[in-house]
Amino acid sequence: MNARDIANLIKGADFDEVEALIERYGDDPRSQVQHAVASARKKHEKERAERERVLGMYQLQRELGGEGLVVGVDEVGRGAVAGPLTVAAVALPTQPIVWGINDSKQLTPHAREELAAAIRQSALAIGICHIPPEDIDRYGMAASLRTAMAGAVEDTGVDPDCVLIDGNPVHAHPKEKTLVKGDARVACIAAASIVAKVTRDHIMVGYADEYPEYDFGGNKGYGSAEHIAAIRAHGLTPIHRASFCGNFVEMPRLF
Repeated sequence: MNARDIANLIKGADFDEVEALIERYGDDPRSQVQHAVASARKKHEKERAERERVLGMYQLQRELGGEGLVVGVDEVGRGAVAGPLTVAAVALPTQPIVWGINDSKQLTPHAREELAAAIRQSALAIGICHIPPEDIDRYGMAASLRTAMAGAVEDTGVDPDCVLIDGNPVHAHPKEKTLVKGDARVACIAAASIVAKVTRDHIMVGYADEYPEYDFGGNKGYGSAEHIAAIRAHGLTPIHRASFCGNFVEMPRLF
């Protein structure tokens, strides 16, 4: 094979194939081949480290949850001033591995969408629960979070042997265990964080068409400077949490 063909072969190889190609062509003296080998070796080491990170998340899931049915739970929207509080609960099988899972905040929107699709395809069970703004105003965040987490687990339709929750104890389920920063450390919690984020973001993008003045598609209901300015200019909508907006607006809902 000429140098160009070998370089293209190495460049196009997947993770499981490239190591053998690096070994095979590592001593080839042609500069184009050596450049391809060096690039592939660097990429392979980076992907190996990433896979070890993800495998560690699955390992910690087993250590904390045991060998039974384990459900991971996470929320999104706790700090927003508009839109629902959304909680997802996800049970993942040991195989296939969902490569790339992480705390949803560490991922690009495109990566979250792709991973959410992969999670939905492979998950043993997924549950979602939304708490609307009026209930957050009425009952407070702590009670709303407890209700949402319990509701998401119930929505999975399964009876888990362990429920792993990101953060501090919530007392949402009798079999819960909590872990601070669990969304970056445990596979099923990371999966729940991704599904919750993507699900809620779609809801907020839908609200952007209904209330175009507030740019819900951009801020997703969080209190950006532009969002706060829009509230001051136009008032509160039915999807705003009035109890969260008292520091910067004193007016009734206008819609």
